[in-house]
Amino acid sequence: MTVGTRPRARRGAIRTDHPRAQVSGAASTALRPVFDSPRSPARVLAAFPVGVYLEIRADVEPRVIALVTGEGVRLPNSMVLSVPLPGVAAGDDAVVGEGGIDLGPYALRPRRWWNPAPPLGPVEPARLDQAAAAMTALCAATARRPGLEHNGAADLLAEGCATGSLISMITAAERLVGLGPGLTPSGDDLLAGLLVALRQLGRACGVERAVWTADWLAAAVTFDARTRTTPISATLLHCAAKGEASAEVTAVLRGMCGRQALEPAMARLLSLGHTSGADLAWGLRVGLDAVRGPAVA
Repeated sequence: MTVGTRPRARRGAIRTDHPRAQVSGAASTALRPVFDSPRSPARVLAAFPVGVYLEIRADVEPRVIALVTGEGVRLPNSMVLSVPLPGVAAGDDAVVGEGGIDLGPYALRPRRWWNPAPPLGPVEPARLDQAAAAMTALCAATARRPGLEHNGAADLLAEGCATGSLISMITAAERLVGLGPGLTPSGDDLLAGLLVALRQLGRACGVERAVWTADWLAAAVTFDARTRTTPISATLLHCAAKGEASAEVTAVLRGMCGRQALEPAMARLLSLGHTSGADLAWGLRVGLDAVRGPAVA
């Protein structure tokens, strides 16, 4: 190296020789533990025009943060940014914690917060009977099919929820974690929809056994999710275990409870990904049956 010249930064290194551009955003309250923690290294898992996924190299949940623009899906682990992040690529390094994220030339700071598990409010259990009929019709009418339709484990999960068999539910759930291709495998999306429905609808309708079932399933699903599925999907399972979901899933839950129109909310959910929306909708439908069904055995 010639004296007086500046060394070239390695790929993925964080530049610190110039001021970073300040970028603000609205962060999910699920990310508070991450922002309140000491600074930890992170890495860009994937970068798309509407979003960047960061994996934190620390023992903290959620381990993956989705940095999305207004056009991206507002996942429960998202920070919605005021501007996109051009120039960010997979493999880039970052630092997360102490109130913000330093990523390449950007300094990201949350200015507002939003709740990924907003309460649905009290709902009469009879209202769910109407929702079940509507959900069945909407799922049957769409061309978007779940990725694990007719899969034995998925069928066992649905049967367990309908009959109240906790053993069947847990057995099926353990087989479904990480099952299927993609950043969020179909088995994980199905389980996420189920967990959110059990916890959120169970609370709204005062069905304690549904919340109790969600606790058991959440423990089984998240126990070793980090080693059995993708980092992004494992994080979303941890979020779902607490009833946290994307805006699209929350809208369908509100539609089930009569808080907004169900059909357009379902259309938006079903449009997500190749099968993700259909898998999530299936999980919500299965969870709805569990809340309406018999006591767990």
